[in-house]
Parts: sequence; structure tokens; C-alpha cells
Amino acid sequence: MLKNWAFDDEGKPDKDACKARLKQLRQELAGLQQRLRQAHLPVVILLEGWGAAGKGSAIRSLIRELDPRFFKVLTVNQPTKEEQRWPFLKRYFSSIPEAGKLLFLDSGWISETAQSYLCGDLSETEFFRQLESIRTMERQLTNGGYLLVKLFFHIDAKQQYDRLYQLSSHRDTSWRASEADWRQNKNYDRYLDCFDRCLEATDTPWAPWKVIDISHKVSAQLQAAEWLYQQICAALESRPETCMPEYHWPLEPSPLLAQVSLDKTMEDKRYRKELKACKKRLAELHNELYRKKVPVVLVYEGWDAAGKGGNIKRLASALDPRGYEVIPIASPTPDELSRHYLWRFWTCLPKTGHIAIFDRSWYGRVMVERLEGFCSEDDWKRAYDELNEFERELTDAGTVVLKFWVHIDKQTQLERFQDRQRDPAKQWKITEEDWRNREKWDAYQKAVDEMLQKTSTQNAPWHILESVDKRYARIKAMKLVIHAIEQAL
Repeated sequence: MLKNWAFDDEGKPDKDACKARLKQLRQELAGLQQRLRQAHLPVVILLEGWGAAGKGSAIRSLIRELDPRFFKVLTVNQPTKEEQRWPFLKRYFSSIPEAGKLLFLDSGWISETAQSYLCGDLSETEFFRQLESIRTMERQLTNGGYLLVKLFFHIDAKQQYDRLYQLSSHRDTSWRASEADWRQNKNYDRYLDCFDRCLEATDTPWAPWKVIDISHKVSAQLQAAEWLYQQICAALESRPETCMPEYHWPLEPSPLLAQVSLDKTMEDKRYRKELKACKKRLAELHNELYRKKVPVVLVYEGWDAAGKGGNIKRLASALDPRGYEVIPIASPTPDELSRHYLWRFWTCLPKTGHIAIFDRSWYGRVMVERLEGFCSEDDWKRAYDELNEFERELTDAGTVVLKFWVHIDKQTQLERFQDRQRDPAKQWKITEEDWRNREKWDAYQKAVDEMLQKTSTQNAPWHILESVDKRYARIKAMKLVIHAIEQAL
């Protein structure tokens, strides 16, 4: 896309005409901003390109007439040491705007990927894998209703040198010509090749790149405004269609729930002995996890009254409270509903050396949201791959991921519901929603079976905890966690 680019050096365009059209476009973009809010269309504008190519000036030009309450500008630098303790995409997914708002990114995932690769922080294999992660994220966002507008500001080596020299010559602007920018200019051909590979790998029908020649400043700003205007108008008319992923996930065999024997028990004396031993080992492993900076994600799903809370409580009691968090997942808040459904999970991932325990999780997409009609059929059918992709991002970043389905039979659930109703100390645990969900037991069981079959991958397998005897389920969970962490270490 870039190597064969012909820069416009045949004379300057009519500057006054460009300025007049640009002024008009700014007014039209301000009008579109109101339509975006009405249509609940979130927009991410990614401005990538060479150092000193004028990305900042372009952003100032684009936002001049916009309502500042409904857009945000975010400058993305290379990740800090703290940010490097999370998966690569976390800081990008966490910053996506809510419905009806715009986010302008001054550099982003392409600059970070190119810089990391050329500095030797990414191998060739890791470079290609990171580009695949970018394609996946962009597809997920577009499928989730987002508009992605991607601009690359292109400049030749001489123009970049002249601009950097000019910036460096003045005390008030010298900070804008960074060491990274000079290094880029010195190694222009290497960066050109890398940028070209990045753009070609991520240029898709649903998120295409627009390369902008910045030989003439006002003309470049006009090109950016016209492209943004066209993309928004097209998205307001009809959202772009994306392709479904065509992965063949390496799956672990998972039994149907009806085939799982629930007669597993454990006597109290043995339970107490094993609980003590498991807690001791978990405490040791937690220290080692922190020292070796290995993150852990534990997912608990299961029937109402199956014993998820008690299971989590026993496991967590063995851990250093400074190094773990239990994250209860309830119905999404209005703020969460206004973003991609995975946003609230990206924002609370554990950093390296820490443990996150999810009491319910992203799998609500293919269970309660599916059965209660909170998302479309296309949404939940597509989600199986999206959830596998999400977990692959975690495991590729070195995260240990374990998923538990806490299982009981229908009669045991009824007995526990009735016990909760009779006990004043437990009545808060039972709600009308629990009884309504119970009426849909068969539908939920069918959905869970499909979930287990399609998302029990080799890197993030499901484990069924037989919880008619809660003691047995607790010890089984702890032993599975211990084994997985030992394997990872």
C-alpha cells in the first residue's frame, strides 16, 4: 500500500478552495455528530502514520466544530511497564467509546506493533500473531456495531527529516521531535516495509485504510475530513457486513450434563484434611505466581444454588488478599450496555502475578442473553467464536484460564431453594428471577451443553464440578487449580 505510493509534488492545490471546503465539512461533521447520538453509533477514528506527519493537526482540524461532550481524544504512547502486565489489546478495548460517541486515537495498535517488532520485542511469529489479534478485535468491534475509521498519514523521508529539524529548532516545539521519531527517519526503509505489512494485513472491507498524502497540510486535512464524513454517512445508512471467523478450535471433549454422574461424595473428616492441604499448596503457588508474574483467570458458571459462592469462598481463603479479586457479574449497567459486551470483562482482567475469579462471566452471552432475548440470534451464535478468541488472547499472553460449571440436578436445586426460603439468614439468596429461571431448566441445559461443546478449548477447558455434595466440588476445584498452576509454572 505504501511502497508504491506516488507523492503529489506537482504543485500545490488551491489552498483557499481547500480551506472553504474544509470549513463546510467541519459544519457537516458537527451535524452528523447529532445523528450519531440518535442512532447510538459509536465511532473509533484511528490516526496512524509517521512521526511529524501532522496527526495532531489533523485531529484539531476534525474536532474544531464538534461538541466536546461527545468525543474524546486519546494519545497512545508505547505501553508503560505497568501496561505491559496486561494482554496487548486491553488498553485499546478498555478505551472504546459508548454508543453515540467518538474516540480519536492519536496512534494506536499499528504503531505499537511496528515499534515492538522493529525494536526486537516481537519475533516474526509474534508479529504475525499480533496482527491477527488486531484483525480479530476490529472484526469484533464492527460486528458489535462500531464504526472504525482508519487513517494513515504518509510522508517521505526527506519531508519527515525537514519537519523534525524544524520542530527541533524551536524551544517550544523541540519536545515534539522525539528520539523515536528520529530513529524512524534514520531507519525509514525498515519502518516503511513494516508499516506496509501492517496495513496490508489489517485492510478489510469493514475497516479499510485511507492513506493520506500530507505533502500539502490543508489538502491532507481536507482528505481526512472527507473520508470521515463519507464513512459516517455510509454507516448511518447501513452497517458494514463482516465475515465470520473460520477457525477450527482445538476442543476438549465435554460430556452432556445429563450424562454426568452426581453421586460423588466426600466424608467430612477427609474433606477437612484435604481442604487444609489444598489451602497450604495454593498459598505457596500464589507466591510463586507473583514472583514469576503469571496471571490467572478462574471462571465460575453453574445452576442457581449450585454452590458457586461457597466454592469461591474456600478457594479464595487460601490466597493473599492483595493478589486476587472476586468479580461478581450481574446484569450489565447502562454504561456497560452502551459498549461492546466484552468491554466490561476486558476492563477487569488481572495483571501479571494476580488472580481474577469471575462469579459468572462473559458466557452470559450464550446463556441468559440468548434465552431471555437480550441479544439477537446472530449475536449469540457468533459469540462462541468471539469468546474463544477472547480467551485465546488471554492464554497467548501467558494467562492460566480455568472454567468451572458447578452442576447439580433439578431436585437438589428445588430443595436448596426451599431451604433458602425457610431460613431468614438465607432468604436474600432467593429471588423471583431464580424461580423463573428454574422454569426454563431444559432450555438452559440445552444452551449449556452447546456452550461446553463449542468453547472447551485445549487452552481454556471447561471442568464440571459435581456439587450435590458441595465438599466434593470444592476440593475438586482447588485440585484442578493447583494442577493448572503447577503446569504453568
